[in-house]
Amino acid sequence: MKSDKRTGRIAGLLFLIIFVTGIIVYQFLQGPVLFSDDYLTATSANTTEIIISTLLLFLNGIISVVIAVILMPIFKRYSVVLAFLYLAFSILSFITIAIDNVSVLALLELSLEHTNNAISNTDITNTLGKVFFKNHWWTHYLSLLISCFPIFVLYLTLYLSKFIPRVISIVGIIAAILMFIEMLSSILGNSISMNMLLPMGLIQLFFPLWLIFKGLNTSVSDAEMN
Repeated sequence: MKSDKRTGRIAGLLFLIIFVTGIIVYQFLQGPVLFSDDYLTATSANTTEIIISTLLLFLNGIISVVIAVILMPIFKRYSVVLAFLYLAFSILSFITIAIDNVSVLALLELSLEHTNNAISNTDITNTLGKVFFKNHWWTHYLSLLISCFPIFVLYLTLYLSKFIPRVISIVGIIAAILMFIEMLSSILGNSISMNMLLPMGLIQLFFPLWLIFKGLNTSVSDAEMN
């Protein structure tokens, strides 16, 4: 159906926006600052970048929910359970992003306090800085862990419905599982290898491009149901 292909292309464009903004946030705006050795002073020195990054992540969370909403009518034709599960996990992921943003802004406020009171209460702000840093570490990794769930359900639905070539869906499912294992291992203090996130990065770039150019092929699934 032409409308399904158009919806798929719109979803692909939105997925691509999420991918690009994610790279910008984690590789340029937040990552080099919040996870640097001098994060307590570097954060306040990059106040604008940190605020922009939280807004972009908030936008990404909203876009993820929007994608689940616009894909729901198509997914429901195949599985109502998977359609609502994808929406539910997308909302949950958005909530964890919001929580992570709060921890980032809290660290920013502490950094500003530390910079403005460089002489007095230095020991206190340094101690609090460690606490706030660890708090952000937890919220960040938990957010990444939770993000694996909607991604897994998305590719599982696409695999079962055959809306896209199954090889793409299989790679997406494997990428979600690998990312989940790495995030859970990191949280438990036994990180395996950050290279396990590479398949996720590749599929999250290739998949949106496929959707933009090809859209969703719902004719096969519709024919099977009929």
